[in-house]
Amino acid sequence: MFGPFKPTSPLSGGLLWKIPWRLSAPQKRRQRKRLRLVDNVVTTVDSALQRSGMGSARGLERWKEEMPTEGEMHPRDKYTMFDRKEKRYRKGVHSEFPASFFGLAAEVDEG
Repeated sequence: MFGPFKPTSPLSGGLLWKIPWRLSAPQKRRQRKRLRLVDNVVTTVDSALQRSGMGSARGLERWKEEMPTEGEMHPRDKYTMFDRKEKRYRKGVHSEFPASFFGLAAEVDEG
């Protein structure tokens, strides 16, 4: 077909697969909220273990020593992750699709 209505390849066009190189403000807010939820889970599990008199688990203690809380993290660590294939070894956390997007969640749960 000629003229202004040329057919285009679905892989090269369309807004569905275009991922911006930086996170928007609402995406950053949701990411910080997810990080705070992880921090809350760690403190809840730690306090529950202390209340029950079981002490604290080694893995939990190691997590608290090595992993910073959301407030202590640098923005580079909050919004990017390591990827050895990338040019500068970092890529945005928003460029990873969740396993449920591709229907892989059932495979992960089963195997």
